[in-house]
Amino acid sequence: MPRKVTATELRKNIYKLLDDVLQSNIPLEVERKGKKIIISSAQRDSKMAGLRPHPDCIAGDPEELVHSDWSGEWSPDI
Repeated sequence: MPRKVTATELRKNIYKLLDDVLQSNIPLEVERKGKKIIISSAQRDSKMAGLRPHPDCIAGDPEELVHSDWSGEWSPDI
């Protein structure tokens, strides 16, 4: 969701607001005379940049799990 500011606020803080748009990739919506102007970054981060690590997930080849032999460790008495 874009951040909304007036043209007056943009004029007072233009460099800070532009830096915020570049840093956060969140567009800025400026209202002037009842009309809206959107300021957004032309360069977007890759979708992969937003991924976070999941240390509890399996790292490796899932095929190795499919063909694993657990019969030596499994006991029906448990």
